[in-house]
Amino acid sequence: MPNQIVITEKTSQAKDVRGAVGSRYGDILPAEGHLFDLLEPEDVVPAWKRWSPILLRPECLYDTRPAEGGNKAAKLKAIREALHSAKRVWLATDCDREGQLIGQEILEHYKYRGEVMRVLFTAQDSQTIRDAFGRAKPNAEYARLYAAAVARRQADQIYNLSLTRTATVILGRGARRVIGVGRVKTPTLAIVCKRELEIRNFVPLAYFEVVATAKVAGGQFQMRHAPQDRIVRREIAEDVVKAADSFEGALAVRVEDKRQGPPKLHDLPSLQKLCGSRFGWSASKTLEVAQELYDGQGKKIITYPRAEVRYLPQSLISDVPRIVGGLRLGQSFSAIPVPEPPIIRRGASGTFHDKGLEGASHHAVIPNLNTIDKLREVWTRLSSDERKLFDVIARAYLSALMPDFRYRQTSATLDVRGFEFRAAGRQPIDLGWRAAFPDWQPADEKGDEAQLLPPLHNGETAMLQDPKIENKETRPPPRYNEGTLIEAMQNAWRFVDDGVLRERLREAKGIGTPATRAEVIGGLKKQGFLIAQGKNIVPTETGLSLFGVLKQADPALVDPGVTAQLECLLDDVVVGKQEMVGAIDAVCDVAERIIGRLKESAAAGGPPLRADIVGNGAAAYPPTPAMKRFAESLSRQKHIKPPPGYKTSISICRKFLSEQAPKKADGETAGKHEPGPVSPAQLLYAKKIAQGKGLIVPDEAKANSAAMSAWIDSNQATKRRKSGRKTASKSTGSIAPQSAAPTKRSRKHKADAVEATPVPPNLGTGTPLRIPYGNKEVALKLGARYRTGGWYAPPGVDLSAFGERGWL
Repeated sequence: MPNQIVITEKTSQAKDVRGAVGSRYGDILPAEGHLFDLLEPEDVVPAWKRWSPILLRPECLYDTRPAEGGNKAAKLKAIREALHSAKRVWLATDCDREGQLIGQEILEHYKYRGEVMRVLFTAQDSQTIRDAFGRAKPNAEYARLYAAAVARRQADQIYNLSLTRTATVILGRGARRVIGVGRVKTPTLAIVCKRELEIRNFVPLAYFEVVATAKVAGGQFQMRHAPQDRIVRREIAEDVVKAADSFEGALAVRVEDKRQGPPKLHDLPSLQKLCGSRFGWSASKTLEVAQELYDGQGKKIITYPRAEVRYLPQSLISDVPRIVGGLRLGQSFSAIPVPEPPIIRRGASGTFHDKGLEGASHHAVIPNLNTIDKLREVWTRLSSDERKLFDVIARAYLSALMPDFRYRQTSATLDVRGFEFRAAGRQPIDLGWRAAFPDWQPADEKGDEAQLLPPLHNGETAMLQDPKIENKETRPPPRYNEGTLIEAMQNAWRFVDDGVLRERLREAKGIGTPATRAEVIGGLKKQGFLIAQGKNIVPTETGLSLFGVLKQADPALVDPGVTAQLECLLDDVVVGKQEMVGAIDAVCDVAERIIGRLKESAAAGGPPLRADIVGNGAAAYPPTPAMKRFAESLSRQKHIKPPPGYKTSISICRKFLSEQAPKKADGETAGKHEPGPVSPAQLLYAKKIAQGKGLIVPDEAKANSAAMSAWIDSNQATKRRKSGRKTASKSTGSIAPQSAAPTKRSRKHKADAVEATPVPPNLGTGTPLRIPYGNKEVALKLGARYRTGGWYAPPGVDLSAFGERGWL
């Protein structure tokens, strides 16, 4: 039997370690994520089996028990038996807090008392792994990292289970469903619900701006009168137009030479935000693609992707020449003019900042030093999505080593009989780091700001011509997509009103962790509280109802700022500012206060959560596209506003249609049939989806065709990719919707367009259909066909199934 072993986090990691160091450090035994779960409350205190509104805090901590599922039992057995004779253990799990917990909880559970060494590698190539074993440190040096992970896990169990049981018992009377409350999940739902309510309650304000053409000796340009206090009366704008027409006056010109440093390197949240906006990827997809670049077979070209900071340690400065040289050998990056030597920026405003890494277990995501020389060879094995993501990471790294962007900022003002007109322009002097992003233009340099001004001199005469009034309207804040929602979770300090506390929390890492935020959003979707609407994330009526009741019961339940404060205390354990038990105590104190408030609300006769809203019924499903179009058509015809939630709730939309649609003589709604019973084809396809995903088709979905269609749409499997081509991201069981399709498609995939092109009237025989993206296989099974111009149903095909789905 060996006297030492290596424990890795998963099988693929064990394979990489074995390939790098062989059996030099003993047998290499993989875990399978967490091999232990915490005991349930009733396992600690039998009386806790009965749900009641109490704090489920044991006298010490919750103990652990072997986890079930997968191949966990066999892997745990192999490790347990090896520990009997091992005098030394090398923990080679992931280099973050969760990786520390996964490895060390095994040793703690079996009370292992031999020597333990911690191996930390931020890339997974052979050289990095060998170097990591060479500089391994005693595991005792990472006691705080382990304590922080334990504190987070214990606090979450106590908080989440205590408040879930309390909310279910007090608020869910008669609902017959668990009301899940989570320390991170519930405030995340609140972020989306608050934004949705802002949008629904938003009343646009019409206002006016005046724009005119200014002529000077060197040319002409646009000037605008846009005062800080908006012009809301048109007659005032007309007065400005009269004053500006043919006005001549002296310009006040200010010219400044400015410079702008490169953007920071990427952590996981910034990658998820960028890929969400640029490529339409979900947060989970970004992580999956990054993980494949990190540890995929024959790849391993980036560092650890679950980064939580955007700095690098100063020890990596010596790697810069090799990484730059390796990147510039590739065709994609050879044209980027990185100076020789590269520019090294230190400190908080730079790239290499040791202090900025305090409390973090890994640095920003960058190209992997030890595989950079093989980039040309690896490039041919990458999918298009993997190339896109590596391009983002590589350009960020190169830009950080390039000169500042230097530009000349020119601003001109003209006093037009008391009305100030302004113009601004920016002329590049030296592109600097922007040469790494030739197609990128910041939002603040579009529109008027992007105009190229002619040479202007202070005091020279300008004449205004052709003044015009522009009609403007205030807009509500935008809905979140997965990337911007993760950014909001990361910057939860923005939801705190107290100025001093805001500044303290600004340096914290928000709510949740980079590795779990996408999972939190996916869980809220799975529970029917959030849904995807295009690229956006919106709450269902169920989610809004739950948010409203919890907020009324105790605002702290749904306050991201409260959770951000608790996260800050948990993070302080890593840097020694807080003891593990103290952090758990702080979370328990908040939970206990909320439980007290909920009990007081119940005693005062507070309303329970409505069963018809909490129940997993049709309210949780969006209406079909046809129902939404019909509702909007009625809205325009009758000059009425559709009810809030008609786009996200099938029940709200259906009620509006039944009330507003004209009735036929026989009582049917004209132009729209009430959803009929579920067709055999629908039920068969739903069962196929459920079997493939390990789900159960809910009874509510079987109630009628519309609810079933909504369930099918929300659970439909991802469209098959081209045969013979490896998919960019492997399925992890996430229920988050897949990203938007690529912008360019092969001819044979045109039938799967996001929404089929409307069929021209003259298509010959056949009924035109509108088949949404991702439904090709269902449409073909139902008898639909595709030809130039769009989808159609040939003569003789039963149209009822298409009508039920809103595809006619």
